Amino acid sequence: MKNIKVLGSGCAKCTKTAELIQKLAAELGVEAAVVKETDAEVIMGYGVMRTPAVVVDELLVHSGSIPTQADITGWLQS
Repeated sequence: MKNIKVLGSGCAKCTKTAELIQKLAAELGVEAAVVKETDAEVIMGYGVMRTPAVVVDELLVHSGSIPTQADITGWLQS
């Protein structure tokens, strides 16, 4: 199972990112626990300056925009 955190303030882009990850995981049949993290201290702990950001299995893989479907598919399948 993939543990995925979407880091952000809860803005529309952060929500859209989490929804897109959940949708693609379901389509690909990949088990993924998607958590939205809004705590500023936790977000800063990953060194994130721009949100939304995505952490997969405790590795920061993206920040600053909504990731592409191709990016998400790659994270889910790796």
